[in-house]
Amino acid sequence: MRPTGGAAVTSSEGQPVEQAAISVTALSKHFGSVLALDRIDFEVRPGAVFGLLGPNGAGKTTVIRILTTILRPSAGHAEVLGHDVVREAGVVRRLIGLAGQYAAVDPNLTGRENLRLIGRLTQLPRARIRPRAAALLERFDLAAAADRPVRTYSGGMRRRLDVAAALVPEPPVLFLDEPTTGLDPQSRNALWELIRELVGDGTTVLLTTQYLEEADRLAERVVVVNEGRIIADDSPAALKARLGNTVIELGMGDPARAARAAAALDGRLAQAPEVEGARLRLTSPDGSEALLDVLHLLETGGLVPRTVAVRESSLDDVFLALTGHRTDPPADPAAAGDAP
Repeated sequence: MRPTGGAAVTSSEGQPVEQAAISVTALSKHFGSVLALDRIDFEVRPGAVFGLLGPNGAGKTTVIRILTTILRPSAGHAEVLGHDVVREAGVVRRLIGLAGQYAAVDPNLTGRENLRLIGRLTQLPRARIRPRAAALLERFDLAAAADRPVRTYSGGMRRRLDVAAALVPEPPVLFLDEPTTGLDPQSRNALWELIRELVGDGTTVLLTTQYLEEADRLAERVVVVNEGRIIADDSPAALKARLGNTVIELGMGDPARAARAAAALDGRLAQAPEVEGARLRLTSPDGSEALLDVLHLLETGGLVPRTVAVRESSLDDVFLALTGHRTDPPADPAAAGDAP
């Protein structure tokens, strides 16, 4: 699958320039007095996974709904493969697939019947509908259950079928809105592998997620959204490098000892420690030397930690540094989305 449908783009020297698969400029959205999106900008290159990361209510689903022509923006401009999502909404719909937060398949139909129905609704040529449905059922490991009603499927099977349904018309751009929320770790890993295969075939994927590990594993670039604004835009590796490569976590036994330990370290390190209950957290580009310094300072003050853990920094650490709080735990699938 290759991106199609956009006009050719050339530089001032007449050389071809790679056109963005998705382009967003100063995009804003109001719901009454609520500003859900505040002039956000980003571009997604063709054949990549692009992550929109943020907590519930950050605006991620609102972005997806605008880009998939479900909502109209209040201001700004957005294109998919060079086509305006407002003025050319019909064209955009033919170029995209969408797997939203909640399964769009009919629980009373079989998996096979659902995919064939999607084929007819998306005006796939009749001769291609049956083989396309069969190929997707095989690819998503659903062939054995293809003729069972979807209401008998597990959560992981339904989610895979939902993504398969979004792929029936072979869209060059796929939107996945929190695709693994509610899945067990095995089903989540299987879906991650399928997303990698799709990108290997040339599909562009825009992925929203609250799972930090998901963005880290899949996305080549990540936009961090908070309260309708973009607060960071970079590769996962570069975002983590801002904090230093190592996170040191010290368990002090109780909050009072943690507070005393933080006070003892204040001004003695390049970066002040974060206190979270009975734990201290520090980041450093040189974990081994920093750990030795910290342990020496605490031992001198009679505040030897009860536990010590050293690990690489994560996107969760990045989000904490950027916003002052961690991402919320993934929402229940029955909960409402971002938009009021």
